[in-house]
Amino acid sequence: MKIAVIADIHGNDLALEAVLADIAAHGIDDVVNLGDHLSGPLNAARTADILIVRNFPSIRGNHDRWLVTKEPAAMGQWDRAAHDELQPQHLDWLRTLPPTLVHREELFLCHGTPQDDLTYWLEDLTADGVVHMSARQRIERFAEGIDYPVILCGHTHIPRAVRLSDGRIVVNPGSVGCPGYDDDEPVFHKVETGSPDAAYAILENADGRWDVTFRRVAYDHMAMSRLAQERGNKEWASALATGWIGA
Repeated sequence: MKIAVIADIHGNDLALEAVLADIAAHGIDDVVNLGDHLSGPLNAARTADILIVRNFPSIRGNHDRWLVTKEPAAMGQWDRAAHDELQPQHLDWLRTLPPTLVHREELFLCHGTPQDDLTYWLEDLTADGVVHMSARQRIERFAEGIDYPVILCGHTHIPRAVRLSDGRIVVNPGSVGCPGYDDDEPVFHKVETGSPDAAYAILENADGRWDVTFRRVAYDHMAMSRLAQERGNKEWASALATGWIGA
């Protein structure tokens, strides 16, 4: 059994199409989606149209939640840019998405952690904003009570897999459409993957053991970088061009 895992598309329709083509080329038709589908200065409406037709098992991320709970005037830049081009049917779709989901009775899907869509799970921050791998005890603590062999998360955009002490595996597939960003909460920090390629993961169950393969997919990332630049977002333009902020 093979299952593709996508997350954090952030309105990047070209990256999404490239990833879906790569998934199809691997003969995989089982795909799960971990949220933050649309927010950003790219093509939110077209991305929503692609996802709605595909009807993948999907959950909401923090940005999806903000798109349907905040007034536009109170939204951050990413969400407001997406909201301005979304139609009622797109927002209605976001409202149907649950915060967590169990797929095929073996995969537990969440966006940040099982308890909170804003918390980094496999990464943590120093007091001065350096992103690093989270402590083992912290990772294990968030997984308490999640009695499934595979636990999936997104949110940080960093591909990573951690095997827990009891054999369960926690996987972040990376970001389909946003390879770098900065954030002011809880302290200012940058997340940079160093590659403009679209990222996703493939899970495979062989003889009862789940293994993971991370995929990097090239696409016309410079078209998306130029679009972000035209829309006045230099950080996005840099990240899409290089995988770095301000490179």
